[in-house]
Amino acid sequence: MESIGIVSIILIALGLSMDCFAVALGAGFTMGTVKKSQVLRIALAFGIFQALMPVIGWALGRTVIDYVAPYDHWVAFGLLAIIGGHMIWEFFEKKERTRTVDVTRGVRLLVLSVATSIDALAVGLSFAFLQVNIGVAVAIIGTVAFIVTAVGVIVGRKIGQLIGRWAELAGGLILIGIGLRILLTHLL
Repeated sequence: MESIGIVSIILIALGLSMDCFAVALGAGFTMGTVKKSQVLRIALAFGIFQALMPVIGWALGRTVIDYVAPYDHWVAFGLLAIIGGHMIWEFFEKKERTRTVDVTRGVRLLVLSVATSIDALAVGLSFAFLQVNIGVAVAIIGTVAFIVTAVGVIVGRKIGQLIGRWAELAGGLILIGIGLRILLTHLL
């Protein structure tokens, strides 16, 4: 068995959190005014799911993951495409922006949390074959995802204020783009 160190785990955490950052950026685009509670909610949800999925992958081991792995990229793509498509539809539905899209609540938050953390499930599987302290690994992964997500929402809000109502369209396109990237990465 091979062992991986803290630096490697931090790099893995940064890699896993890039989807969180991109989705958070899109969320910041579309939410208009962003409250601290909204930043905290999305950052906590993404951080918890990024930490939880490696534990699930690690615990399940090779048997179940063999059945899930052929489809996980399709699930992530589908979830992100549905949310992104809905945001784009809302952009075209109303000519004047009468409300903002709050992705920090309910089903949208759950769907985005799952979709951005599916890759972490596979990482957890690899941890099962390495000498990894799973507690330390998931603490680092969850913390990095939390920080990166919070930064993404704040940066996205600033950009969203500059581009106005087009932010909803941009946010939807970003989500669909992330889904396509996940899908193409696994298919090619």
